[in-house]
Amino acid sequence: MFEQDEIIERTDSRHRTLSPLASFYALFICTLFGANAVAIKITLTGLGVFTAAGIRFSIAAVAICLWAGVTGQPMRIKQGQVHQLFIIAALFVTQVCLFYLGLSKTYASRGALIVNLVPFFILIISHLFIPEDRITLKKLIGIVMGFAGVAFVFLDKEGIGGEFRTGDVIILAATILWACSGIYTKKIIDDYEPFQLVIYPMLLSIPVFFIAAVLFDATLIGRFSPEVILALLYQGLITGSFGFVAWNLLLQRYGAVSLHTFIFIMPVVGVCLSTLILGEPITGNILIALGLIAAGIFITQVSLKRTGMI
Repeated sequence: MFEQDEIIERTDSRHRTLSPLASFYALFICTLFGANAVAIKITLTGLGVFTAAGIRFSIAAVAICLWAGVTGQPMRIKQGQVHQLFIIAALFVTQVCLFYLGLSKTYASRGALIVNLVPFFILIISHLFIPEDRITLKKLIGIVMGFAGVAFVFLDKEGIGGEFRTGDVIILAATILWACSGIYTKKIIDDYEPFQLVIYPMLLSIPVFFIAAVLFDATLIGRFSPEVILALLYQGLITGSFGFVAWNLLLQRYGAVSLHTFIFIMPVVGVCLSTLILGEPITGNILIALGLIAAGIFITQVSLKRTGMI
């Protein structure tokens, strides 16, 4: 879900109704994004936190640059845009480092639920700083449900120690930064091709990840097993590259309004796969949290679609 959040806010006047095939593609891509937390968790069993981030985004950057070259995407930016890209890169590298660090201390299922507060934080920050983006009653109901869901995550005490609490708080901090990045991107995106706001912050951040790996990772590469390699390739090529390209193509054809309806799938997939693949427990609190967060996302996005506020 990480890179795609930078492009889903792009203004698109067409808002065409999705065909059944396009709806299937949107559902499939959101499912891929939802599995990302599980892939990261697997990667962290063999690599250091910052090492994993550096390798993952190096793979994604190479793949996106190759795609841009083959399809003739414009790479050139204006001189006055450099400082904007540095701001996004600073937010990006901080939020990714915090998310990976937090996920190393807690369950992937809990991380998948908390990080899906991003749409709710975006609504709140937009309400405070963007006059035309106001919180309606339906949005408020969705926001309350989303935060109530995360409250159940934090109230869950079954087998949860202090390190888990620390990991949850770190992921929450990453989520707030993610929302800030999304708002800033929304304000400047009309002056860019959407992929430029993904690839340039990514390229600027990769050296920082590797420097942090050398300085802070106790072990850079501890176990380079097939599972770890596949998880890295999944993050770099599937969600970070294919997912970006496919989502961008759908955006160009149908617009963000139609696609937002599907993002409630992400926390559902994250929790289910955390149990099936990682064997993480699903407690009553987690199930309640999942229901509230998914319903809250659905309500806010449907209300956005009906009012045309995206």
